[in-house]
Amino acid sequence: MGQVSPATPPDGYEFSTDPARLDPERVHYLLSTYAYWAKTRTRQTQDAAIAKCRNYGIFALPSQQQVAYARVVTDEVTFAWLADVIVDPDHRRRGLARALVSGIVADLEPLGLKRIVLKATDEGRPVYEQCGWHAVDKPEAWMEFRAPSGRIDNHA
Repeated sequence: MGQVSPATPPDGYEFSTDPARLDPERVHYLLSTYAYWAKTRTRQTQDAAIAKCRNYGIFALPSQQQVAYARVVTDEVTFAWLADVIVDPDHRRRGLARALVSGIVADLEPLGLKRIVLKATDEGRPVYEQCGWHAVDKPEAWMEFRAPSGRIDNHA
């Protein structure tokens, strides 16, 4: 991965990698309300995902309300998966998604990862492309396993 310069959030917002700043209740609200892929995700499942991932947020100033969230699943050596990227609809179209994604990539840069992947929505794809992302090489080589119940264990 090349050197990445994170996009600075616009005035009135702050990017953070500090897990103590996360608002798990707000994260669950944003995802279960506005993200089609997480509409049925329980708070317990979301809290478990937060506990096992690197988490990122953008916070409105001076209120400190969390207005954006994303998490990264990684071995911290070779591979990472960017997931659950969400921006509060009241704060969209201000460059927050770009600031969030570029901040995450910059935070991961020192790990020397070979690859970071994500599943992009149609709405998110242009933002990711602006941040240097592109379609995976040979997508036919990628596979997934889905348990018959849709769940491998007790977490969605």
